Amino acid sequence: MMRKIPLFLSGVALGALALVTIDEVRLSMSANAAASDTYRRLTLFGEVFDKIRSDYVDKPDEAKLIEAAINGMVQSLDPHSSFLDQKSNLEMQQQTRGEFGGLGIEVQMEEGLVKVVTPFDESPAAKAGIQANDLITHINEEQVQGLTLSQAVDKMKGPRGTEVKLKLLRNKRDTVDVTIVRDIIRPPVVRAQKEGDDIGYLRIGSFNEQTNEGLKKEIARLTSEIGNDKLKGFILDLRNNPGGLLDQAIFVADSFLEGGEIVSTRGKTTDQTSRALAKPGDITNGKKVVVLINGGSASASEIVAGALQDQERATIVGTRSFGKGSVQSIFQMRGNFALKLTTQLYYTPSGRSIQGKGINPDFIVQQDVPEAERARYEIKGESSIRGHIKVNEEEQGGSSGYVPTDRAKDTQIIWAAKFLRGEVSRENPGEGVTVSPKPAKPEARANIGKPAEKKN
Repeated sequence: MMRKIPLFLSGVALGALALVTIDEVRLSMSANAAASDTYRRLTLFGEVFDKIRSDYVDKPDEAKLIEAAINGMVQSLDPHSSFLDQKSNLEMQQQTRGEFGGLGIEVQMEEGLVKVVTPFDESPAAKAGIQANDLITHINEEQVQGLTLSQAVDKMKGPRGTEVKLKLLRNKRDTVDVTIVRDIIRPPVVRAQKEGDDIGYLRIGSFNEQTNEGLKKEIARLTSEIGNDKLKGFILDLRNNPGGLLDQAIFVADSFLEGGEIVSTRGKTTDQTSRALAKPGDITNGKKVVVLINGGSASASEIVAGALQDQERATIVGTRSFGKGSVQSIFQMRGNFALKLTTQLYYTPSGRSIQGKGINPDFIVQQDVPEAERARYEIKGESSIRGHIKVNEEEQGGSSGYVPTDRAKDTQIIWAAKFLRGEVSRENPGEGVTVSPKPAKPEARANIGKPAEKKN
């Protein structure tokens, strides 16, 4: 009997080995078949390209044909991936540095037209009256329908001091013509002022390379002007902030935290999976913070709001955010082209994905939007964009992006100031304010991948 035991174990081992070998063969055959099919399709692309070159009625621009094919391939992935030609690549680099030429609007494609997500504060577009949700139908009397987003953006950009004429469709029924003088665009970094004599107000318009330094400078200035003993706290306004650089969002959230997780990013590979942790050093010395968000708050704005909400460092006030929970990486290609590719999804410290769902405020405070303006300012959010990446089973739309120009009518700022002064609370929020259930507290989790790098 003792001699039969090794034979039995060997039989099991050999059987397992045989199964593994068969599985490996099947996987290899499947991989080879997939590769073969891919090569056949690439051959088909070459055949179509040659046929166009030889038989098309006119001589085609071969470089443009290839770029159009690449654009089509990339655009089939998701709404935020794109191929950048040399000009767009240079402008993207200028934008992340905080200075570029143009009109000062954040745009996206919708049903073949260019939709204004938000105009930058104090930009030529904002001064000309362009509003969120306006659809651009014509640029200098040329139809936008049929153009790619990058082509439309190229036509709106030009030398400083030159004019561009836009035809807009507002509320999907009203036609508006505007003429805008192009200027050097410096996306607003941080605008700060005192709210009363005891609260600091900080408005971040976008996240570029200058954002964190601008925030530190303004917090120090307001603390000095108001006085640390008198200062009740800060209002951090991220409404209609379309996002920007991931590392700057991490830096901003870190400025208010003494430790803990800020955000985790998860991709296909281990190198694309990381976790950003806060370092000790709250630059406000523990002062209360209220973060304002709305339907136009997206991406980097949501990272900051989600981190401060999960860590219970700030109270989030306003309406549901946009819901863009994906990260795009820029890959520089030969010939000064670039590929902007969605490579990761990000998660808040408690493991929430914001993709298609957004951040729900702790206190929902609606603006008093004029009846005629409601449709114009309603932002549907990421979940309404065709081809968006679906992560959450229960997706939710965005919310209004309306912010009154008259601060005396800005109900969200007014309520935030009352909260910091102790005039309203979770137990007594006041009339018309909805208190949301508290999100799950962040759990202690094993480190996910490598620490996130805090550089561009």
